[in-house]
Amino acid sequence: MINGSTLVNIGFFVVVTGILLIFLGSMIQSTSSENTKESSNSEIKTGGVILIGPIPIIFGNDKNMLVTSVILGVILMLVAYFLFYRH
Repeated sequence: MINGSTLVNIGFFVVVTGILLIFLGSMIQSTSSENTKESSNSEIKTGGVILIGPIPIIFGNDKNMLVTSVILGVILMLVAYFLFYRH
């Protein structure tokens, strides 16, 4: 069984890793050769999942992002089920 201090350490590690990945992604994007002023014709695709309890709310502006969001929503629902409702 995992004790509380191990869970706190894992949570801290996940948060720090996320912050570092965001910073690294920003650095890579800013030094990218595609990031020039002439390429203002870029298209932004968005999608996301909001979980309210076990019920997902899925949104997006591109078909591929919606499919990805649906898959992510199903995975998150299964994780929520196994963590909270299964005995």
